[in-house]
Amino acid sequence: MKISIVIPAHNEAETIAQCLASVQIAIDQLPSTFTASVLVVLDSCTDDTLRIVQAAGVDYLCCYYQCVGQVRDLGIRHAIVNGATWLACTDADSSVSADWLLQQIEHIRHQKTDMICGVVTVDNWSHLSLYTKKAYMAHYQDKMGHRHVHGANLSFSKEAYLASGGFAALACHEDVDLVNRFEAQCYAITWSNRVRVLTSSRLQARAKEGFGAFLANLETVS
Repeated sequence: MKISIVIPAHNEAETIAQCLASVQIAIDQLPSTFTASVLVVLDSCTDDTLRIVQAAGVDYLCCYYQCVGQVRDLGIRHAIVNGATWLACTDADSSVSADWLLQQIEHIRHQKTDMICGVVTVDNWSHLSLYTKKAYMAHYQDKMGHRHVHGANLSFSKEAYLASGGFAALACHEDVDLVNRFEAQCYAITWSNRVRVLTSSRLQARAKEGFGAFLANLETVS
């Protein structure tokens, strides 16, 4: 199996190095029978993100879509052309767990899944209100069988991705749209809390209706 980790990035100089370091740790845990590569897709970056990616020795593409759905699709299709059979997505403001890839492999082996929807843990609550934390914790189900969808923690097979049509050209909720199409075509989806990612609690969201916007809305209510 050849795994490709695809990471979209728009002006992520503050977080991309930590993200890439965590992904490398996850790759280092893999058995020798697996190969893995990393691809960063830089979208309209005007900061030092490109320089940091180059210094890390990671493959990258540059584009100017300003549309996360197009960015993810570009990276996934590029990875597939280069031989990837399993695609794992995370975000540049997130850090994957050390066993992130190992847990995916376990699900593939035992459940013959076509897609894995993992969970996220918020990295820092200190700048958020107690109301926001409590409301989030009451809403979020950190368990097997959860129904949360995160582009920062989503993986799938090459065959199912291509058959489903891939990520749509959406500025937000491209991840939910893809999962919906997998479900509509009766692909096997594993909703796992064993596949874990630590994600940023920043309120300056890159996607207008993304995770940061969700937290910001809770802050507004509080």
